[in-house]
Amino acid sequence: MQNENNDICSPIANLPQLIEMQKVQLLLAEQRTALSIFRTGIAIFTIPLSVLTVLIATSKYYQIMDILYLIIPTAILLTGLVILAVWMIIRAMKSIVHIRLMIDKIKERDEFLKEFLKS
Repeated sequence: MQNENNDICSPIANLPQLIEMQKVQLLLAEQRTALSIFRTGIAIFTIPLSVLTVLIATSKYYQIMDILYLIIPTAILLTGLVILAVWMIIRAMKSIVHIRLMIDKIKERDEFLKEFLKS
């Protein structure tokens, strides 16, 4: 009769491997969060582009000097949105790269994970 600790299906025998798998699952969850931040940054970046497209398309109906009191706050707001979007995108990209490096380190230590997580 085989001891429970030596059984390949035993949770106790595979505890280090299970811990490594849980670490990878946590990192993948963090990566999904970073990807959603990246997606949100891209969506925010499209808002100023859309507003500028509308302003350019309708520019023949107004003189900029006549509505300068509207253009300046709009330009400030759009600039702020672009800065926010770029910051979110850069932050998400740094996070994704860091997470991928951590997953690669875990894969180097565990042969099963190296085979299981080929990408």
